[in-house]
Amino acid sequence: MSRSILKTHGHPTPEAMVESARGLIGMLEDLDFRLIKVSLKSSSVSHTVEAYRLLGEKVDYPFHLGVTEAGSLISGTIKNTLGIGMLLSEGIGDTVRVSLTCDPVEEVRVAYEILRALGLRQRGVEIISCPTCGRCQIDLFSLVEEVQQALSSITTPIKVALMGCSVNGPGEAREADIGIAGGKGYGTLFKKGKAMREVPEHDLARALIEEVRMMVD
Repeated sequence: MSRSILKTHGHPTPEAMVESARGLIGMLEDLDFRLIKVSLKSSSVSHTVEAYRLLGEKVDYPFHLGVTEAGSLISGTIKNTLGIGMLLSEGIGDTVRVSLTCDPVEEVRVAYEILRALGLRQRGVEIISCPTCGRCQIDLFSLVEEVQQALSSITTPIKVALMGCSVNGPGEAREADIGIAGGKGYGTLFKKGKAMREVPEHDLARALIEEVRMMVD
């Protein structure tokens, strides 16, 4: 961003970002170059979203979305999800880049989960799992982690519910392609909406993983 634009606006505001982008776009258009994709990233979620909205009213070029320098895994995921998710839900954006201060593999995972949550991509295993509460009767943390890692290489779209109790669990498990509703020391295995059998808690992960692999094969 040029010093003159910063002097006019005082800070890299959304309006300043748009003015800077339009100036650069104009330079390229003067050279009869129009293979342009525009990125207006900021570390501020609100500035990022507003800048893309404003520029979207003025140009018809594709947009590359992202919240830059978003931070660590948890805080950065929240910022990226809000910024990218809001824009995509409004029909703004063509490609995305999640920025996180961690392993780049996590950036790809977060980007994909944003797209999946918005219904823009369907690939791989979607885990539906409940927050823990007083009704949870199995070691849900370990179960979710083990199942998620074991099924991470599967590309077939499939919904897996891992629920910790017999109150809300059966409903969610029936709605998924396959799922488990926990009981005390056991879990009920559901498949395509039907209760199949009870499985001892220590065997839940293995039984579910085997069933999923048979389904996708």
